[in-house]
Amino acid sequence: MNQNKSNYIYGPVSSWRLGSSLGIDPVSTKEKTCTFDCVYCQAGETQRLTNKRKVFIPTEEIIKGIKSLPDNLKIDYITFSGRSEPTFAKNLGEMIRSIKQIRKEKIAVITNSSLIDIRDVQEDLKLADFVMIKFDAPTKDLFIKINKPIEAIEFDNILKGIKEFRSSYKGKLALQIMFIDKNRDYAKDLSKIVSQINPDEVQINTPLRPCNVKSLSKEELDIIKKSFEGMNVRSVYERT
Repeated sequence: MNQNKSNYIYGPVSSWRLGSSLGIDPVSTKEKTCTFDCVYCQAGETQRLTNKRKVFIPTEEIIKGIKSLPDNLKIDYITFSGRSEPTFAKNLGEMIRSIKQIRKEKIAVITNSSLIDIRDVQEDLKLADFVMIKFDAPTKDLFIKINKPIEAIEFDNILKGIKEFRSSYKGKLALQIMFIDKNRDYAKDLSKIVSQINPDEVQINTPLRPCNVKSLSKEELDIIKKSFEGMNVRSVYERT
């Protein structure tokens, strides 16, 4: 597999959700910068907690990197993700529009949902073909225990923002849920909220790379999956 050597463009990598995915980190800071310090984060502890959007990497730099890719590079998605939250990039929408002018592949964004109630963030995300939104807890208390957000981030605003975004977004929407011991018994509560949002796909995940919590087994995720009966559910253990 060819690996791009840019600091902010990486891959392609094989993804259980996206096939062959070329990653773009539009924040690409040395410090892990996020609104959350999730207990399960496989990128380590958050060094810089913030909710401020700004331009980290000029759009021209991203486009320069994309243009350097071979035309015959076989990828299914160009994916905005990385160690930090991609919606921090104030020029996210500009990047997506610019890439669509020079590449034919679909564009995905993986977001932790923390800024989803901001109108500008919603407008940027609407430009993507596939948006994957984190949603790990059905209550504020559990959200704080698992995702450890900064004080400015409110659970109710996230839920309201997701529902608003869903009502106007024309692309493919997935909710990704990371199951660990802390929320494994809340699958039914989560499924009730998920059914209200009505995503195109529900992604049942558990941390399989080294982190501070243990992963759940395939058998445990299979039981959890039953709580989402009638929905289009994919599990990390069902890689194709």
